[in-house]
Amino acid sequence: MRKQSTKPLDLITIGRSSVDLYGDQVGGRLEDMRSFSKYIGGSPTNIAAGSARLGLKSAVITRVGDEHMGRFIREQLVAEGVDVTGVKTDPERLTALVLLGIRDEHSFPLIFYRENCADMALCEDDIDEDFIGSAACVCATGTHLSHPRTEAAVLKALDLARKHGARTALDIDYRPNLWGLAGHGAGESRFIESGAVTAKLQSTLHLFDLIVGTEEEFHIAGGSTDTIEALRNVRKVSSATLVCKRGPIGAVAFEAEIGGRLDDGRSGPGFPIEVFNVLGAGDGFMSGLLRGWLRDESWETALTYANACGAFAVSRHGCTPAYPSWEELQFFLKRGVKRPDLRNDPALEQVHWSTNRKGDWAQMRIFAFDHRMQLETLAEEAGAETSRIGQFKTLCLQSALKVADGRHGYGILCDDRIGRKALHASAGTGLWIGRPTEWPGSRPLTLEPDLGPDCGGLDNWPKDHVVKVLCFCHPNDRVELRQEQEETLLRLFTAARRNDLEFLLEIIPSKAGPVDDRTTADLIRRFYEIGIYPDWWKLEPMHSPAAWQAACQAIEENDPHVRGIVILGLDAPEADLQQSFRAAAQFDLVKGFAVGRTIFADAARRWLKGEISDAEAIAMMQERYGRLCRIWDEARAAAEETGATYAGETA
Repeated sequence: MRKQSTKPLDLITIGRSSVDLYGDQVGGRLEDMRSFSKYIGGSPTNIAAGSARLGLKSAVITRVGDEHMGRFIREQLVAEGVDVTGVKTDPERLTALVLLGIRDEHSFPLIFYRENCADMALCEDDIDEDFIGSAACVCATGTHLSHPRTEAAVLKALDLARKHGARTALDIDYRPNLWGLAGHGAGESRFIESGAVTAKLQSTLHLFDLIVGTEEEFHIAGGSTDTIEALRNVRKVSSATLVCKRGPIGAVAFEAEIGGRLDDGRSGPGFPIEVFNVLGAGDGFMSGLLRGWLRDESWETALTYANACGAFAVSRHGCTPAYPSWEELQFFLKRGVKRPDLRNDPALEQVHWSTNRKGDWAQMRIFAFDHRMQLETLAEEAGAETSRIGQFKTLCLQSALKVADGRHGYGILCDDRIGRKALHASAGTGLWIGRPTEWPGSRPLTLEPDLGPDCGGLDNWPKDHVVKVLCFCHPNDRVELRQEQEETLLRLFTAARRNDLEFLLEIIPSKAGPVDDRTTADLIRRFYEIGIYPDWWKLEPMHSPAAWQAACQAIEENDPHVRGIVILGLDAPEADLQQSFRAAAQFDLVKGFAVGRTIFADAARRWLKGEISDAEAIAMMQERYGRLCRIWDEARAAAEETGATYAGETA
């Protein structure tokens, strides 16, 4: 067995990078699409992201435009954990675009917008020897062998990879359209015979240790529409392991001579999955195969990973978004297929969602100024116009930004009805952003009217906004009230997931009845029981370690991948909050706080009365917010220093 690589990177892919605009409506023509979802795309880009989800340290060499779509690709790759050192920004050309649709189980129309696009300007100067030398493997894809300039870049990368002892892999990825063999309307075409393409491919096949393709792709590489003959022709010019993908029946690997049947190759099991969308399935397959191959697993194991990752892609919308995390893949292989339409398997989708969320929020220091009713009351008491509340919230945002000072782990809660200006200004600041959906003070729970009866208003939310909802609830609520509130919460949660928005559930039982050490834990279990899996929990302070332990256990036994808990303030004095922080900081699942009135109430009263200036209000809130952050950080540090943090079965 080959010795495990100690290089900084496991994998560098090289080639196409695009923005995929996927038609949201399924079953219609591309002409009939009304809306599109935006994802990263391009075979090498998909493979880099898919392999990173499986735990490989991956990178991509490509070019993107100096515009919004190029920045989108770069930001998404970073979020996926892909090294972007090799992503060059082209000052002249636009990022490639692809429009895609799902017509039916056999037809997946797509249009490539790649005329003089950025990634086709990749050249030899973009290939850095030290960067190539840092990787255990370089993976190329077929499209970039179709043009002399990009081919030269690929060949240089392959030569350097071999010089530095790296493995090399080729995903044939044959698109006749991208070789100039089909028109713009034939993007879906997968095979057109071409002696010129066959000759071009065969001139490079000796450079690879691994060559992967469908039967049709080996037909073009081998110059024959007989698959066995095509594989034998490839073997004449390359000693690489050949992996031939066979759709729903799996794939086979040939390490040496090609026998008389495809079944003579080494294989891994296929999976009985409904064909929903074949686009990107090959890139998912390649990600799983590379995970196994680069970790020196057996071919049976590597092909099992590959087939499973391809199955995920076939069953879901989009390319990269469909690929599994390593945790999800292990869950799937252990549990097996429960239903062929994987996207409708609730348990699997929960693991997919919770293990592929972007961003690391290990600490949360949230300034909550999403209050509406309370600030309206303060404005009335001060004799101020309610329109001034929106201006005050921009001051809250400025104080939050001053405290954060560009550091990670800070956030805000801000509404869109009164605080719209501040909410919009928070975009791109690096702050975590939560946004309330409940009508203030409502019990039974009522949602803000702009969400609509089916919560369709979430369609308009930016993807980095977290859906926050406050519910006053208690285990002893009368049945009718409990059912009404649960139906509202389930409708909102379902809409949040449909729109790929994280969900924060705040529950305050003390306002609805007496509480003990089990009250919050019982509510938490009930919400999981009805199918609500919050990414975040926002809980009121609990001074009893037993109450905190019960709540944490209720969460962890239902969702081991939850983001965590933040504690709310309830307008408590700072001294009380300090005590609450000390109690909560002992529990690893508690990530921080979300406090509002303790920070802004005094400043709001005085500012609304005209007693202090904007700058003075900002300074007041900055000082209080900053001090609460220090109190939390000190409480957490003290708990960690004494080893008192709770993580698991015992406190």
